[in-house]
Amino acid sequence: MWSYHPDLLAKPVPRYTSYPTAMEFTDAVGADDYARALDAIEAATPISLYVHIPFCEQICWYCGCNTGAAGRKHRLADYLAALQSEITIVAKRLGGRGRVQRIAFGGGSPNAIAPVELVRLLDLLLTLFDAHRPEISIELDPRGFSAEWALVLAAARVTRVSLGVQTFAPHIQQAIGRIQPLSHIERVVAGLRLRDIDAINFDLMYGLPGQTLADLDETLDETIRLAPSRISLFGYAHLPNMIPRQRQIDASDLPDHELRFEQARRGYERLTDAGYVPVGFDHFALRGDALAAAAKQGRVNRNFQGFTEDDATVLVGFGASAISRFPDLIVQNEKKAGAYRDIIGEGRLASARGVRLSQDEQRRAHHIRELLCLGKTQLDSDEHLAVRETLADYERRGIIGWDKSELVIRARGLPYARHIASEFDLLRGRMANLRAGIRV
Repeated sequence: MWSYHPDLLAKPVPRYTSYPTAMEFTDAVGADDYARALDAIEAATPISLYVHIPFCEQICWYCGCNTGAAGRKHRLADYLAALQSEITIVAKRLGGRGRVQRIAFGGGSPNAIAPVELVRLLDLLLTLFDAHRPEISIELDPRGFSAEWALVLAAARVTRVSLGVQTFAPHIQQAIGRIQPLSHIERVVAGLRLRDIDAINFDLMYGLPGQTLADLDETLDETIRLAPSRISLFGYAHLPNMIPRQRQIDASDLPDHELRFEQARRGYERLTDAGYVPVGFDHFALRGDALAAAAKQGRVNRNFQGFTEDDATVLVGFGASAISRFPDLIVQNEKKAGAYRDIIGEGRLASARGVRLSQDEQRRAHHIRELLCLGKTQLDSDEHLAVRETLADYERRGIIGWDKSELVIRARGLPYARHIASEFDLLRGRMANLRAGIRV
């Protein structure tokens, strides 16, 4: 049973889809650093590709993604032309080095573009990179899904589809600006399965305006009935000063910390009781899914899309705001689509900001990743005593435990995984002088 600690829940901590986080990116790192990192990739190095489509047919009020309306078709066409040019520039730089294991399309909503445009992008990637039958995944807005999309995805050998479901409660859909009836989601799932696309993810949310435990239960009932192979259950983050579109959401109608905690706990209990394997603190997978197998084998990783079984050490991102990651470097492309097009039009790499990782930061990243992905991390003798002293309060609360020098998050402490991980954060944690001898 999870334990409730309101003082901890009130403390905001990053999601740690990377460490250092995007908040630490600066323009002191950019295109030159990215070019050197690409040049250093050796032959046959496993790499993953990410393609960002920053457009949606309809903008949802809760969304924190870098996206805009897809209404002006010429703007969309210009962006796609720039995207193809960037892919060509990077592929030429790599010169056939690196072996592509996975290709992911995200956004925004990749289905804001025409199906034929997705095929063109995918054909270009498969032609220019060393990619033999990679895993291909795509995020879809169910509202823009059609039988044509199902046919194209199957023909393109897309292996996994993620659907932004969020909630099935009509009054909450109205409150967040995302109307999509249950019957429509049912048709989307049936259409995908008809084309033998069975690896389907549902993205769900708790902490939404007006959302009760009963509302969440009803959404979980329908989700379990539809049986997606993976489910993510995210807590809504209300940041209207940073994300202006969220100002359309009535903040007074948002659940308080205690109700959010109960919603997260209810989701965990319902999904695990239904046979889903918990992965990290907010992902769930059916036992036959590759992510569940990775969790059992201790191979779960974390990237900008969440928990994954992807073990590639290099991620190359394409498109405005896309992030690329290397063992000692994280770089992000220019965020604004117009400026991104201009940079690519000049034949330059679009990386505009990022961060280099020192050996110390790589060690910290290792601990943060292990805690979030595996629920434990091994400390060496130089670290053990200092960390144990720093985390003594977590230990007294029964949130963490120790197996000799291995730090373990107890079952009741799972809701605080990010809080524990944040203690290893150089800027946010209490272990600024952490000494470590582990190899990463």
